[in-house]
This record gives sequence, C-alpha cells and structure tokens, in this order.
Amino acid sequence: MEIKLDSSTAFYKPLSKKVGKARIGVFGVGYVKYWAQFDGLLADMQEKQAVFMNMVEQFDVEVVDFGMVDDAQSAYDLVPRLLGADLDLIFCDMLTYATSSTFGAIVKNVQVPLILVALQPDKALNYEQASTYKQLFNDDICSLPEFTGVAVRLGRPVPDVIIGTLYDDAEAVEEIGKYCRIANVLHSLKNARIGHIGHPIEAMLDMHTDSTMLTAHFGLHVVQCESHEIIQQYQEVDVIDLEREKEFILDFFDTPDPVSDPISDKLKPADLEVAARVSLALKAFVATKKLDGLAYYYEGAAQSTEQLVMSNLIVGNSLLTAAGFPMCGESDLKTCIAMMVMDRLGIGGSFAEFHPVDFNENFVLVGHDGPHNVTIAEGKPVLRSLKKYHGKPGFGAGVEFKIKEGPITMLSISSTFDGRFKFIVAEGESVAGPIPPTGNTNTRGFFGDDIRQFLKNWVAEGPTHHFALGIGHHADTILKIGRYLNIETVFVK
Repeated sequence: MEIKLDSSTAFYKPLSKKVGKARIGVFGVGYVKYWAQFDGLLADMQEKQAVFMNMVEQFDVEVVDFGMVDDAQSAYDLVPRLLGADLDLIFCDMLTYATSSTFGAIVKNVQVPLILVALQPDKALNYEQASTYKQLFNDDICSLPEFTGVAVRLGRPVPDVIIGTLYDDAEAVEEIGKYCRIANVLHSLKNARIGHIGHPIEAMLDMHTDSTMLTAHFGLHVVQCESHEIIQQYQEVDVIDLEREKEFILDFFDTPDPVSDPISDKLKPADLEVAARVSLALKAFVATKKLDGLAYYYEGAAQSTEQLVMSNLIVGNSLLTAAGFPMCGESDLKTCIAMMVMDRLGIGGSFAEFHPVDFNENFVLVGHDGPHNVTIAEGKPVLRSLKKYHGKPGFGAGVEFKIKEGPITMLSISSTFDGRFKFIVAEGESVAGPIPPTGNTNTRGFFGDDIRQFLKNWVAEGPTHHFALGIGHHADTILKIGRYLNIETVFVK
C-alpha cells in the first residue's frame, strides 16, 4: 500500500485501497391501468426512470435497476429480489400516480432505507395546452401521501422524500448525492474491519466499549490485534523506503522553530526517523490485516522498542486517516466509527476533544494530541518534536494544525446505561485566529451566541469526551444515518 499527495487538492489518496461502492437499488412505480388507456405513456415512464438512473450513477455508486412495479403482484414479486441484492439503500422513483398496493409489500418487508423520489419532467404544465396525458406525465408527487400513509399503517417508518424536477434542478441533484453518501456510510460500516490494539486508558471509563455490541449496532467486525504485529513490520522496514517516507513527510509538513511551549522543539532527525519508520510499518500492518481503521492504546515497558513504536503512531496514523483509514488513539473504538462516518461522507473526521474556553471571544478550542485528519487542515500542517506526550508515556513527533475555517460538524458516539449507542451532533464554525503552538491540533470552535450554554447543552446529553470533527454543516445527514441505524441521535444547539 502506498499513499500519495495530490498537490492540487492537498488530499492524500490511497493507491491500492478501494472503499467498496455502496449498492443502491432503484425501482419505478406506476399504474397498470394507464398503459392501455394512454398510448406511449409506459415508454415515457421508462425514459424518465432511465434519466433518474443516470443521475444516481454520477455519484460513484453501484446502481441496480429493478424496473417498474405497477400492480400488487409485481410488488410481491420484487420483494425477494430486493432482499437478495445486498442493497444499502433503495430509491423508489415515483413516475406517475401509483396505487399503494405497488408499495405496501415492499415497505413492509424490506428493512433497507427507502427514499421516495418525485421528480416531474416539466417545471409547470402548459395550462393552455394541458391534457390528461401531460398531467399523468408529471404526476410524480400524486401518490406521496398515499405511500407515506400506508407506511404508517403497516408499522414502518415514514420514508424520506425528494421532490423536484427531473432536469436542471441542482437542489434535487444535491439531495440525491446526499443519500448516495449516506449509502456509502452504511455500506462501509456493515463491511468494516476495525483493528483494536491494547486497551482504553484504565481511568477513562467512557472509553470502554463492548466489541460485540459494535457488531450488533453497526454490522462491523472488530479485529483484535497485537502490538508485536506492528513492531515486526517496524523492524523490517526497507532503508530505501524509509528515506522516501522521510522526504515525503518533510515535503508535506512544515517544521517550524518552537514558540512558547518548553516541551516542544523543532523536529529532530531522530524523531523524524522513528515517525517515518512507524508510518511505513503501519501501512504494511493495515494491509496485512485487511483493516479499514484502528483504535489503539498500549504503553509497553519503559524505554522498550514496544513503547517507542506504540507511542509514535501519530504521524503515520494521521496520514492513514487522511487516506480513508480512520485511526483513533486512547483505544476509542466509538470515535473511530464516528471518524469513519465523516470520512465516507467526504467531510474529513479528525480526532478531537474540548480544550480551554476563550471567554473573551466566546469560543472553545477543540483538538487533540493525535492522530488527525490532515485533509481538512487550514494551511500546511506542522510537525514538532515533543519532549513528552502529556498524560501518556513516550516522546517524539506531534502533528499540529487547525481545521479549515468555516462551518464544522461534531459527532460523538456515546453508550447509554441500557447498552445502546447514541449519536450526539452539533454544528459550529471554525474561526480565524492563533492556536497554541503545542504540537497538537486546535481549532477555535464557535458554537452560537453563548459558549457556556452550548457546552452545558452538550454535556447534558452524556457524550464521551472525544468526538469526530468534520468540515461543513451535516447534522441533518447524520441524523438520518442515526435513524437508519436505529440509534438515538440528538442535535445540540
């Protein structure tokens, strides 16, 4: 496995790791009695569905066309095909009026998220030349109340709805893209192999997680790994590869002189050597174990190779996180999953917690000592040598940057007394200004008019102290993901 830098976007791209495409099903609905009554209407409906299929396919997902359902029997016939297709999400294309018998058996028996899409071809009827044919051609929203009402009567959730026009409707296209990204999240979670090394820091009671419950709620598998598997790779690093990795790191990161923190130094050659060697070891380890992410914490004996390696994962893990392999320190499996959700949405996902409040300017610093997602850094990220990792054993290179200025989203995954998981989401702004030069990430997070009240509201929901931090405002999307996973989700303001 290699990772390269695309200089035009400053994003790391994996060369040999391919995130599997979400598998999305599409079926259209219509009314069988219309076809004999209106010559050519069925062909027009099929053309509308083909246009919609093309709209979905542009979002780099695998699309399965299930044709049209136009009576009760065809709905029952479709159910086993949908169930056997291993779908992550389904679009029901509302082509014209359709009776709810075309939908009832499907919504009753299929558990995959189902979205009703009503995109009429014309922005408005030409009323002077209107006809029944033209009305039926544009009757996409007609059955929406009937379908959602029947879902309720059958004890199923009300499906989400996209309403718009089939052509030149940027808002509708964006909504379709949003659901495709949600499908990518659902696909990744249910197929993920998340590595786990060591144990949570004993004193952090909020970090402890039952791996079986992660499988129960998300479908993923936790791969229990050993520290020696990374150490073996560390000891076998090729000298030529090591020099290339060092050059790569120096090219990407800035290495400034220290400023005010006495435990920070300009990056030392010895620390760069260890960071580069560990980075190569991590890539080999992830490839060998076929992992999609990793949560770790392992101290090892003082002054041992084990301690040196396991305390110096920050640089390599930051690069892997940037390449789509979320990595989490302090053995935080829950936040590793939160970071994966954000990565598959295309919004980053960096490991974070709250740092000091600025009561003068009404913001709170959000960040951590690593690892991080350097794809969402504002400017060039920094490497500093740290004489100690505060609260943890070891020393070495630390990654420092702030999140891109503009809108940000936070996602914390906590667990409740009854053993279920809970999504806690908030939106804010990353604002301009200096951050502490401590070799850690820090972002000036602005969350509304009263930072005290926001923090009170956040902690009242019982979060873990870690969360994933991404760019843009995406609470609405994450709320939908929580609903599809049957996980309680709250939006904190």
